[in-house]
Amino acid sequence: MTRAFQNFSRLAVLAAIACTVTLALGGTANASSRSRQAAAGSLTVVGYSSEGALRRAVAQSGSRVVRRIRPLQVAVLRTPPAAARVLDGLNGIRYSERPVLRSELVDPAVAPAPVVGGAYEWQYAAARENLVPASVAHAASAITVAVIDTGADVSAPDLAAKTPATWSVRGNSSDVTDYYGHGTFVSSLAAGSTTNAEGVAGFGGDAKLLAVQASAPDGTFTDVDESAAIVYAVDHGAKIINMSFGGPATSPAEQSAIAYAAAHGLLLVAAAGNSGQSGNQPSYPAALLQPLGSNGQGGIGLAVAASNLSRGRASFSNYGSYISLAAPGENVFGALSSSADPSYWPRQSLPGSAAGIYGYGSGTSFSSPEVAGAAALVWAANPGLRAADVAELLEQSASGRGGWNQDTGFGNLDAAAAVARAQGTAVAVPTVNLGGTRSGLRVSLSWGSPGAVSYRLSVSRDGGSPQILLGSTPATSASYKLDPGHSYAFTVAATDTYGLTVTSAPYAVTLPYSTVKLDLRALSVRSKQTRLSGLFAPATKSVSRGGRKLVLESFDGHAWHRFAVASTSSAGVATWTLTLRPGNYRIRTRFAGADDLAPATSRAVIFRVR
Repeated sequence: MTRAFQNFSRLAVLAAIACTVTLALGGTANASSRSRQAAAGSLTVVGYSSEGALRRAVAQSGSRVVRRIRPLQVAVLRTPPAAARVLDGLNGIRYSERPVLRSELVDPAVAPAPVVGGAYEWQYAAARENLVPASVAHAASAITVAVIDTGADVSAPDLAAKTPATWSVRGNSSDVTDYYGHGTFVSSLAAGSTTNAEGVAGFGGDAKLLAVQASAPDGTFTDVDESAAIVYAVDHGAKIINMSFGGPATSPAEQSAIAYAAAHGLLLVAAAGNSGQSGNQPSYPAALLQPLGSNGQGGIGLAVAASNLSRGRASFSNYGSYISLAAPGENVFGALSSSADPSYWPRQSLPGSAAGIYGYGSGTSFSSPEVAGAAALVWAANPGLRAADVAELLEQSASGRGGWNQDTGFGNLDAAAAVARAQGTAVAVPTVNLGGTRSGLRVSLSWGSPGAVSYRLSVSRDGGSPQILLGSTPATSASYKLDPGHSYAFTVAATDTYGLTVTSAPYAVTLPYSTVKLDLRALSVRSKQTRLSGLFAPATKSVSRGGRKLVLESFDGHAWHRFAVASTSSAGVATWTLTLRPGNYRIRTRFAGADDLAPATSRAVIFRVR
């Protein structure tokens, strides 16, 4: 039975570590697995009722104590082959079991890849972390988030800025060098610095980070290591524990450690598992926190599923009755350990980054720390909350708005909504201000939004589908010539550093386009003087009739030719007094149109000058 970190990547080699999981990549992998099982075979984990009971058990079984977790009354004994039968029958020994091995669970089928068209750390805006008030993010400095994992690269800029506390329960030292890489990625998501202008932003604001290393350099650890790490986190001030690992079964030692943390008022958060496409077997400790069959009700913590960019359940993510909620977990962006093998953790260049190593990863391993970080913000927003209250706020404020389903539980994490609920306020969503002025057929637009790094300008004409005029531009103004007789609705979408996009209210421009009736009459036709009168009559009564230029045109048998212009009076009348040669004439008047008026042409007047 194994515990596995709930992440995916192109770490095919790491599958060799999955000891008893049905995951094998060849003979070398199996041999390595068998050797570790053999090494663990002489170790027995016992739960004891008293120090005296433990001493008697050691003496009667011929064993030796190699490790103890006193608060849980758990000990690891090195035992001779026949000791197991002796230990099972001794008074004061609650149980005796082989250690439960933990290992990395990987699937090379999901390859890390940049999010096309989005921010590198798209998950930050997807969970609405960037809408959390800065005062709350700062207040989170009173909260400690413990990450139990493979260690952490404390030199990574986003972790170094937090000056994290560290401890290795395997090495009994503060050295938590992350040769495996998993813990660094997880820690950066849970509590990476949001104020160091470098790399990624963790979900916990200014929350303190306690990195507890439970694994060997190859990523393996046992339920005893897990339990010791939980006890250490509890005893050293953590308020929240993140556990991005899991396996198909639990153990008494693990159950005791979970109970110990819950009894001390900590919020426990765990990855739900990555077997959604391979049997969907429930994963522990997640299924201890949100019990099987609970359908999101009750529990002593949060079991977190993974969602994708479209906010649905990631295909690999576990589902079922023990899912509490979901958070982004497919191709999320995080910090990488400088001590981890680059071939296991492909690196992604980050424009504007001066230091650090970054990349993409997939798995519920990376959804869980996002929720753990958000929990720190909720607790900071209302320090009087209990762990169960924080969990309930995160669930009820998620995208399901109180509804539960087996894929994403109560829905996707909404950090801003959870914080707002904790404070009894509403989420302050950024707005885009769009305005403009019109001069004739030209409209000048200007726009802006706090924190925006790019804009997209679109227009809808006469109620049609929007058309993009400017795409992904830093510009905040533009000018356009419009066609008369149409209505326009302009909108601007603003995108901030974290990929959150908000859209302005429409700025509407309507160019009224009234039809015009022209009437031309010959008032008198004489050899020396001919008088013509044109009447300008717009269909819209509010349109001014005065000052409109009307053109007289004469037809020569082949084409119309302009030969006179007159302006209309306030009554819309234009007159011409012409001296014409004798002959036959065909004359009309024409109006070229204006911003608010359609072009028009009168009927022709035919007469003969003698």
